[in-house]
Amino acid sequence: MNKQIAQRLYLSPETIKSCVDGLRMKLDAVNRTHAVSIGMREGLIR
Repeated sequence: MNKQIAQRLYLSPETIKSCVDGLRMKLDAVNRTHAVSIGMREGLIR
């Protein structure tokens, strides 16, 4: 998944992984799916 996102945004997969990890930590999420769930619940994602 990181590779696909990176290609679409013209970034490296490592950059995407770092950003996702940072978001997970800030949201106190255990994984990517949990982070999305929190983001949707909090109105951060539509």
